[in-house]
Amino acid sequence: MAATGILEASPKWKKESQFSFCLNTSTIMGQKPGLIGYLDIASKAGYDGVELWIRDIQEYIAAGNSVSGLKKYIEDSGLKFENAIGFAPWMVDDDVKRKAGMEQMEQEMELLASLGCTRVAAPAAGVTAPLDLFKAGERYKALLDLGRKTGVMPQLEFWGAFPFFYHLGQVLMVAAIANDPDARILPDVYHLFRGGSGYNGLKMLSGTAIEIFHMNDFVTSIPREEQADKDRVYPGDGAAPIKEILSDLKDMGGKKVLSLELFNQEYWKQDAFTVAKTGLEKMKKLVNEI
Repeated sequence: MAATGILEASPKWKKESQFSFCLNTSTIMGQKPGLIGYLDIASKAGYDGVELWIRDIQEYIAAGNSVSGLKKYIEDSGLKFENAIGFAPWMVDDDVKRKAGMEQMEQEMELLASLGCTRVAAPAAGVTAPLDLFKAGERYKALLDLGRKTGVMPQLEFWGAFPFFYHLGQVLMVAAIANDPDARILPDVYHLFRGGSGYNGLKMLSGTAIEIFHMNDFVTSIPREEQADKDRVYPGDGAAPIKEILSDLKDMGGKKVLSLELFNQEYWKQDAFTVAKTGLEKMKKLVNEI
C-alpha cells in the first residue's frame, strides 16, 4: 500500500514545463513587411513573443528610427522580445576574426539589452574547418561571461546542414566543456533531423538546458541529406514526432518558448498574417494534444 501511495503521489511532485508561443520573423520574411510589420502581424495573430533578426533591427535604426521608440513599440504591442538572431563569428579559430566576432557580439548584445531582449542565438557562424570542441567550449564560456556583462545570454545553436557543428552531441559537449550554470542550447526540429541527431537525446536534458525551441517539421519526399531550410513545413504537417518532442520538453520542467521558424518559399507567397496565424494555431493544437 505504501508503494502504491508513492506512485500515485509522484505526478504531484513533478513540475511540468510552461509553454509560450513565439514568431521567428524568418517565417514571413519573404513578404518583406518590415520590422514594424513583423511586430504588428505577430501581435495581431496572437503570439506571446517574437524572435527578431539583428540585421533587421540595425536597418531600422540606420533609417533614422530611435532605439527608445522601437523599445516602446515592442512594449506597446504586448509582445515579449524573446530572442534575437545574429551571425557574429565568435567561435572561429582565427584569433583576429574571433576577437572581431566577440566585439560584434558585445555591440549586438548591448543593442538588444537596450530593447529589453535578454537572449541571442549563438551559432558557429564563420567556422570553415573542423572544430576542436574543447576550444569551442572555452570560447562559449567567454561568450557567457560577456552575456552576464551585458544582460543578454547566448543560446548555443547548431545547424543540421552545417558540416562543422551540426549534431546535438557536439552542442552538448561544447556546453559541458563551458561548465557554466548559464549554458543553454537552442535546438530545432528540422536541424535535429537534418544533422542526424534524432530526438531521443532530448530526453537526457533538464529543464534549464533549453529555453527556446524552434518549431517546424520535415517532409519525407526529399532525402534527409538533400533537405534545406526552404523545405521546412508547419509543425504537424510533416513526419517529425512532434508530440513526443513536446512531451519531452514538457517533462523537462521550466519555461519553454516555442518559436515558429520557417523559410518556406511557398508560404512566403501567401498572406503574411495568414501564415503567422496558421503556424500559431498548429503549434497550440499540438501542445493541447500532449
